[in-house]
Amino acid sequence: MIEVVELTKAYPDSISGTFKALDCVSFQAKPGEIFGLLGPNGAGKTTALRILSTVLRPTSGIARINGFDVTTHPDEVRHCIGFVSCNTAIYDRMTAWEMVEYFGRLYGIPKDRLSERMHRVFEDLSMMDYRDIAGGRMSTGMRQKVSIARAIVHDPPVLIFDEASLGLDVLVARALLGIIDQLREQGKCIIFSTHVMREVERLCDRVAILYRGRILASGTLAELAEQYQQHDFEELFFSLLNDSDRDRKAAVAEALKSLSTNGAGS
Repeated sequence: MIEVVELTKAYPDSISGTFKALDCVSFQAKPGEIFGLLGPNGAGKTTALRILSTVLRPTSGIARINGFDVTTHPDEVRHCIGFVSCNTAIYDRMTAWEMVEYFGRLYGIPKDRLSERMHRVFEDLSMMDYRDIAGGRMSTGMRQKVSIARAIVHDPPVLIFDEASLGLDVLVARALLGIIDQLREQGKCIIFSTHVMREVERLCDRVAILYRGRILASGTLAELAEQYQQHDFEELFFSLLNDSDRDRKAAVAEALKSLSTNGAGS
């Protein structure tokens, strides 16, 4: 299970003083569920996922994976998760089998159990035909499957996919979504970050729409459609972004007006 409570990540900014990549973000994801984190580039999705995977430390707020706090128990968190992105590095001179075995050893899996686990993973992902092919000779689809295999070799209860379909051709992306669906059926808790609406509609049990570091709305697609009286999810998405931009501009204008008024009065 993933629990995020008022998570904030702030950076110094020469213009505004502070830039908040995440601003009081809260959500939960449960076992056997795909939770979609949807937003345009720069919305804060990757920042949130890097905090969940212990790469970044939050400025404030709480993030827990299977009960372990990402800040105080990072080692335990890393053993609970598998992380797949669109640019996960694959070593050109190592074969698919060698790469997955290497990461399995890093997780401390005993040799006999690791071999058994790898055979199961390679069979499940249909990778046996190219288990001995070096990374430098793999197609994009092969490389992405190796990324998934190394992320799940230690059988983590939580999986994080950060824009994992970005740059993949249609067939490979379709196969990836099928694999993620199978992982949900195995009871995994999955965070799926994307800006592609059709992927959300196909996969996600619940979704949070993230924009400028804040969650604009969250729930099932049916709940969001009912709440906003908009059954075209793409239109709902852009409507929320436009409303947020309009409110932000109005707030800035009001603040400038207040400053101007106070300055004139002094």
